[in-house]
Amino acid sequence: MALSISKDILYAGVEDRDIDLFEGQYPVPDGITYNSYIIRDARTAVMDAVDGRFAEKWLAGVEAELGGKAPDYIVVHHMEPDHSAGLGLFMDRFPETKVVTSAQGVRMAQNLFKKDISGRAVIVKDGDTLCLGTHTLRFYAAPMVHWPEVLVSCEESEKILFSADAFGKFGSFDWDDDWACEAARYYFGIVGKFGPQVQALLRKLSGLELTAVCPLHGPVIRQENIAGCVSLYGKWSSYEPERNGVVIAYASVYGATKELAEELAELLEGRGLDKTEVFDLARDDVSEAVEGAFRSSKLVLASPTINGDVFPAVKSFIQSLADHNYQKRTVAFIESGMWAPASAKRMAELLGSCRDITFAQNSVKMLGRPDEAVRAQLEKLAEELAS
Repeated sequence: MALSISKDILYAGVEDRDIDLFEGQYPVPDGITYNSYIIRDARTAVMDAVDGRFAEKWLAGVEAELGGKAPDYIVVHHMEPDHSAGLGLFMDRFPETKVVTSAQGVRMAQNLFKKDISGRAVIVKDGDTLCLGTHTLRFYAAPMVHWPEVLVSCEESEKILFSADAFGKFGSFDWDDDWACEAARYYFGIVGKFGPQVQALLRKLSGLELTAVCPLHGPVIRQENIAGCVSLYGKWSSYEPERNGVVIAYASVYGATKELAEELAELLEGRGLDKTEVFDLARDDVSEAVEGAFRSSKLVLASPTINGDVFPAVKSFIQSLADHNYQKRTVAFIESGMWAPASAKRMAELLGSCRDITFAQNSVKMLGRPDEAVRAQLEKLAEELAS
């Protein structure tokens, strides 16, 4: 028996516990869900497909719930393969079922499946509706949240939003997991570059009184939690810091830069910050470091000088921040080298495309290993970061 979202809306998704990297780059130790839903009415709609590896399992569940009856529609909010690769098998299994999607979704389906689906497509755009009987879906265009063809839809009688990738998270379907942590890592990695587009979607949806939000990954968000999740999305998508915190992101060759990073974290303890996090960029999950940098107000980048440049793991991290629209933060530098430290200037240059970055007045330069003069610089930096 499928999980009931409401009396007429069922959960029909699957859980992927085998995956190690989502989209080939984000570690998912707790796996991920591919969410699909069924609306039962005079006309039945399946809401989205799943990853192709789980298509047979998903279809078996859909067929069991429908008692062998073909659905009238499958609504495709997002044509990315983790949601839609299973659509190919679905269309073969149910050749008469109409595919409801955007015009760009139809074109993407041709690229994905190498066949024209326009003859069975119902193309919808912003503001269009689809009546199923007592249930009516109203569609809202959500371009670049996070692909250009994306739609979201609201079932108007029960006030349930099908939100595509918006409000998704890594991990299980269980709400009791820490939603904000893995939702933030998902948001900043997958959607974060497109803050203005997320803001536009939030404005479109602002007048809706919702009872549930059904994303394509992670748990259904029930009414009592919606306001808090929307508030976080408002902060994240406007690039405002969520907390007065410091992320210290470093790489170290022989341990001296690591020593400074850890000493700085100790100096910041008890100074009124919400949170201080330390990441070894050569070893830790970089998506966690990106999440932390976006959620906190201040960032310290610590790098040895390698070949007159920034340590590769630090350079890659800065590039990832820039690629995801990092902005409105204070950034400080720790540079080290044996004879001519030069990484601070290069790190600042790498951040050149990021808007509204304030560079800290204090920085730290270390020759060789820490000494009292270096630790005095570190103390001044800690005072500034905590002020």
